[in-house]
Amino acid sequence: MLAFETDCHIFSGCGFPAPGLQSFVFEPLFTINGFEFNKVMLLALLSTIIVVVFFWAAFGRAKVVPGKLQMIGEAGYDFVRRGIVYDALGKKEGEKYVPFMVALFFFVWIMNLWSIVPVAQFPVTSIISFPAGLAAIVYLTWVTLTFKRHGFIGALKNFSGYDKSLGWVLPLMIVLELLSNLVIRPFTHAVRLFANMFAGHLLLLMFTIASWYLLNGIGIVYAGASFVMTILLTAFELFIQAVQAYVFVLLTANYIQGALAEHH
Repeated sequence: MLAFETDCHIFSGCGFPAPGLQSFVFEPLFTINGFEFNKVMLLALLSTIIVVVFFWAAFGRAKVVPGKLQMIGEAGYDFVRRGIVYDALGKKEGEKYVPFMVALFFFVWIMNLWSIVPVAQFPVTSIISFPAGLAAIVYLTWVTLTFKRHGFIGALKNFSGYDKSLGWVLPLMIVLELLSNLVIRPFTHAVRLFANMFAGHLLLLMFTIASWYLLNGIGIVYAGASFVMTILLTAFELFIQAVQAYVFVLLTANYIQGALAEHH
């Protein structure tokens, strides 16, 4: 969100309108019985619709000889299936989790992509509640699978890294493993995605606003340099957005693999 005065330039008497937390706060588009619906929620809803409609259109009437849309859908589906799920879980164990992983990957990726879409210009995942919500879903899935596969005692051993051969170090290791697995793991899973998108959006805002702010007198030279940086950062963000979606789903696959693996 580019919230600054359009007539504010260097040498015009106004200071640089640096972006900050105010750039992540949006007025509600409408309110129903106290429930506020804002731009970020709209983008998240649109992300859901885009993913559902795309895969419905691609595979709703799948053909032996695929059309262009089906080919694109199959390429994306196969990328997640073979590049993430099979590598982490194996073909036999991982096949049942492929739809979940594919939906998660493309949902996160689309939410990230809004950052460079004109008018939208905001990554949904730069609001911590969205990565936190997705991380919570993954966390509950992981915990549920662990109990289901190993039983109550086995799951506790899985979470705590119980190994009686550790001797007197065992109590300390149990505390550290429980803290790592049940508290730090879901926290870092959410924050990794959030922090990258938050920082990337701030950088794009900084150089975009600077390009306009410096567009006055001799400052036009620096405005050009700032504009070039904006273009380069936009290209870099495209890469980071895909990487963060990949990493989020890769970690999810690794967590599920840990839930299904035999404890030793």
